[in-house]
Amino acid sequence: MSGMQQLIVAPILLPLLTAALLLLLGEKRRPLKARINLLSTLTGLGIAISLLLWVKDQGQATSIGVYLPGNWAAPFGIVLVLDRLSALMLVLTGVVGSSALLFALARWDRAGASFHALFQIQLMGLYGAFLTGDLFNLFVFFEVLLAASYGLLLHGSGRSRVKAGLHYIAINLFASSLFLIGAAMLYGVTGTLNMADLALKIPLVPEADRGLLHAGAAILAIAFLAKAGIWPLNFWLVPAYSSASAPVAALFAIMTKVGFYTVLRLWTLLFSGQAGASAFFGGQWLVYGGLATLACAAVSILAAQRLERMASLSILVSAGTLLAAIGFGQTALTSAALFYLVSSTLALCALFLLAELIERSRSANELPLDDDGDGLPSPLESLQPPKGINLDDEQKAVVGQIIPWTMAFLGFSFIACALLIIGMPPLSGFVGKFSLITALFNPQGMGVPTQQPLSVAGWTLLALLILSGLASLIALVRLGVQRFWKPQERPSPLLRMYECVPIVALLGLCVVLSLWAEPLMRYAQDTAASLDDPASYIEAVLGTRSLPGPTTLDSVGQVQP
Repeated sequence: MSGMQQLIVAPILLPLLTAALLLLLGEKRRPLKARINLLSTLTGLGIAISLLLWVKDQGQATSIGVYLPGNWAAPFGIVLVLDRLSALMLVLTGVVGSSALLFALARWDRAGASFHALFQIQLMGLYGAFLTGDLFNLFVFFEVLLAASYGLLLHGSGRSRVKAGLHYIAINLFASSLFLIGAAMLYGVTGTLNMADLALKIPLVPEADRGLLHAGAAILAIAFLAKAGIWPLNFWLVPAYSSASAPVAALFAIMTKVGFYTVLRLWTLLFSGQAGASAFFGGQWLVYGGLATLACAAVSILAAQRLERMASLSILVSAGTLLAAIGFGQTALTSAALFYLVSSTLALCALFLLAELIERSRSANELPLDDDGDGLPSPLESLQPPKGINLDDEQKAVVGQIIPWTMAFLGFSFIACALLIIGMPPLSGFVGKFSLITALFNPQGMGVPTQQPLSVAGWTLLALLILSGLASLIALVRLGVQRFWKPQERPSPLLRMYECVPIVALLGLCVVLSLWAEPLMRYAQDTAASLDDPASYIEAVLGTRSLPGPTTLDSVGQVQP
């Protein structure tokens, strides 16, 4: 086993050990805990990038790394699997986690107890969910990240957070129960929970048990789709994400992608074209469920008045787009959806962080936190010129109106986030949506004549992609006029460096995606191609053998070195 394959377990062990250390330090050493948390999170991001580069540099047949934590070969032991898709999600989690934590260090980490430990446990659950290769440990990591998210959602207290938190806990406990029921039914039919082994066993299921298999898969899918935010199971998401503190909501931007990742992983692995009578089971439900989610979110976003709620509804727009795109089962659409996933997640994370800064002068997110430390230079008192001072006899301004630098920063950042979410050029949001539309008309790739006309579902997705962008444009322009253009008699918000840097970094990454979209698109195409041909995944997992111990027994029972 190579050194990089041994590094596969590091994203799980690192936050686990860090969380244990942070709990031992107690609450009186918060500055030290903050530094340890940040160092661990950035180290985890570095490990994730190293794993992605390793996977990217491997050939198509060797781009899957397998690690056996208990040194038991699959399907009997725990297995961690790293491929192009999981490596991409690891890096995305590390970027979002680092940005959210850096923003939280300005003030939010002091709003309650055990924030840093919960943050690391959350990262552990996310990394584990993306790496695990069996349903049982997927359930374990789901519960780990959900348990941490319960505490993070309530971080900062407040009536709205408690109310939304109770709904959030109830729906996720129900979804976890469905997870167990669905996994038990699959195990009863196939006798295994290892994903690669399930892919081999499903085509062999007798016809008499096929209905039970499909029922178990459907129940399991409901649990994942509820976490992914599909309509009508997404009623809990907007209140919960809107009530959470800004860094927690930004971290939660990757949470719905866990549900999407699991659906994509299991559907392409268990119900691929090689699944016999179960091939592509449930694909139409993904398409129409995604379309319904996209339509409802686009209508709802028009009525949103607060930026936090608008960002939460934008998550549902993203979820509906992704679920509908992968439901078509086309490689080109899946690769475009993966590019769109990266761009939309970064943009929504930045928007959640930006929302608090924009709304800070209002009462929405004011908390009695200790604001010690050096802030950035104070902004001016108002955007309006003082009355009767700088106007001449004709009531014209003698000098131009001075815009405080904080408002300029917030305004430009808001414009960038809006362009990304709407899908307008020149940023990566446009590249993602344009790739989706191109893939709808050219499922075999550019330059290859299409034999089949676009289906009704395809035309519907095309129309909703355009209409959802128009709805986001109307809503964001209206809110931008209210926050930045309309004269308001209140001071501009005070900002800190910790709060500005992560927003700049996230938007900067989106600019990088716009300028160098081709390498990521090629990576997404390779990822989609490997998902459509799961044979290499199955062979890598089931072909990995446990390592021999330091001693073995010969035929007569003597210990041999």
